[in-house]
Amino acid sequence: MLELRQISRRFGSSPDLAARIAIALGAAKPAPVVHALDRVDLSIRRGEVLGLVGESGCGKSTLGRIAAGILQPSEGTVLWEGEDRNGFRGRRLRDADLKAQMIFQNPMAALNPRMNVETLVAEAPKIHGLIKGPVGEYVDDYLRKAGFDPTMKRRLPHQFSGGQRARVNIARALAVQPDFLVCDESVAALDVSIQAQILNLFMDLREQLDLTYLFVSHDLGVVEHISDRVAIMYLGRVIEEAPVEEVFARPNHPYTQQLLAEVPRIRPGKRRFAAMKGELPSPLNPPKGCHFHPRCPFAFERCRTEAPATREIAPGHRSACHLNDQSAA
Repeated sequence: MLELRQISRRFGSSPDLAARIAIALGAAKPAPVVHALDRVDLSIRRGEVLGLVGESGCGKSTLGRIAAGILQPSEGTVLWEGEDRNGFRGRRLRDADLKAQMIFQNPMAALNPRMNVETLVAEAPKIHGLIKGPVGEYVDDYLRKAGFDPTMKRRLPHQFSGGQRARVNIARALAVQPDFLVCDESVAALDVSIQAQILNLFMDLREQLDLTYLFVSHDLGVVEHISDRVAIMYLGRVIEEAPVEEVFARPNHPYTQQLLAEVPRIRPGKRRFAAMKGELPSPLNPPKGCHFHPRCPFAFERCRTEAPATREIAPGHRSACHLNDQSAA
């Protein structure tokens, strides 16, 4: 359904002519550039749930926005159903935009506080001519799909709990009849009991509407519960990708192993890997070579100078670590 090829994304202001001349003459320094994504390859198959995991600042939300078509990459290609999305125009672009929707992390910030629920859910489908019958019935149908009581549709967002607002956001995304949803930390701000309800709702909607998900989260427990495959990100790069059972049973990359060691356990003595040390480096100045080498207990000289290639270490299990080259030698 969706394929991302060599996606890079940088954030920073472009210098004007005078600034470029000053930089060339050494009279000024270049503006800082945030390297959010670095040559990411990722594919999402129709009907699956791909979990995208990593620490805050690793670029997973940026990648989600690019996958949803909200943000353009600085470099690389986004293929939607086998076609380069950058070449879409007119109706083809509109259809692709509607078929990929995003559910954001903060349900309150994503809703216009001056619009009631009915207006919020009906706005986009009305603009795009998707409503063929009475607007109220259309809105009620999608509110019910999201587990929201339609009798409260005249109320404003501030009158609801976090879980109810999350359901409104889900209904609004579903109302344009998408095939693909990017869920960006969609349950992170909710209580654990409400999280479970929303996760079960996502799984029910997957069956009812044949949806495909990119599920962005820092919570490995949530990802294990909902995902078919998992991709692990570190400082703008995907460093491991595998079926969910494989990642949790046989993690390959040292970063993945240490992430799993951070998961709270009832019996800490059963921990298989060493816990994480150090802080995530700044994306303004990412380390050379393997980005993880300053925190890796197994780093050697090659890690400090050469970025590891991603290789398949088992069927469907890909990892980017120089230790795999040593094992294969």
